[in-house]
Amino acid sequence: MAKKIRVGILFGGKSAEHEVSLSSAKNVAEAIPKDKYEVVLIGIDKSGRWFLNNASNFLLQSVSSSMPKLNDVGKEVAFIPESAGRLSAVGDAGGSAARVDVVFPILHGPFGEDGTVQGLLKLAGVPFVGAGVLGSAVGMDKDVMKRLLRDAGIPIGKFLTFKSGDEIAFAKVKKELGLPLFIKPANMGSSVGVSKVRNEKEFKAAIGEAFKYDNKIIFEENIPGREIECAVLGNDKPMASVPGEVIVKADFYSYDAKYIDEHGAVIKIPADMPKAVAKKIQAIAVKTFQVLSCEGLSRVDFFLKDNGDVLVNEINTIPGFTSISMYPKLWEATGISYPNLIDRLIQLAIERFKKESKLKTSK
Repeated sequence: MAKKIRVGILFGGKSAEHEVSLSSAKNVAEAIPKDKYEVVLIGIDKSGRWFLNNASNFLLQSVSSSMPKLNDVGKEVAFIPESAGRLSAVGDAGGSAARVDVVFPILHGPFGEDGTVQGLLKLAGVPFVGAGVLGSAVGMDKDVMKRLLRDAGIPIGKFLTFKSGDEIAFAKVKKELGLPLFIKPANMGSSVGVSKVRNEKEFKAAIGEAFKYDNKIIFEENIPGREIECAVLGNDKPMASVPGEVIVKADFYSYDAKYIDEHGAVIKIPADMPKAVAKKIQAIAVKTFQVLSCEGLSRVDFFLKDNGDVLVNEINTIPGFTSISMYPKLWEATGISYPNLIDRLIQLAIERFKKESKLKTSK
């Protein structure tokens, strides 16, 4: 019998999307093919400490919300450079705590999806699922992402970027983008810190809210149209799923609508559209994936206007894997089951690692 591959599922983290990550990790751990993989649970608490978690009780139910809470009573661990998948125990005891063959990061937002953890895993010499350092970093930073897409000729909406300390004039922004508009942290996901602005009072409040999460914020024009999402899978030869549609019941696709309010949005997969439009969205999704140096997986979000124009909103390099998340649902509708999807993602990680291992690092 073949030896099982030990997969370290890395979840939690310091970002505002901590609880979403916990829900995603629970689903991946339950769906991963057990005949082929052995799961090692590595939870990161909100202070950034890493723990080996007991599979039977690694999540607790929060008393204040419907979102789960991390049970951080396990052994504290860390990766060290060139450890080749060995996790070292932290503290007086020291020594090796566990070993993994590949890491599946399910970390949303800063300190996990932005290239920081990806850089650590590269230094540790362990394969990992998803985009590398560059793809993760540019995919997380909406400002840099939009600049790269614009330069590649990929259609996007109008936007402005400001940093902490900049003078931000309502009249100037209104003239450039019109009203309503959206204000967001440049580096954040799951609609955290995002506000829809209709007047100057909301404008000032939204700026303050966005700056809570990042020192760079982005202003985007409101684009009337349907919200379409398309999943991408692969390394050198990525492929796109059928497109799906998010029909939002609230004012916009907020954090609550995505993860808490089960009636906040209706998901339609596949989206109702002509085949030619679907193929166009799939082609742009793959091109976006490649332009932004992504690997493994991503979900590309679009606006489909009434006149048929397709605009890219953003890319998500570690999309959610919760029970209502679009990424696995899109692939299921395309013909790849949840367990098979996880299997493919892990194999893509190992495949890339082997390819990169053949490269010379010195003369």
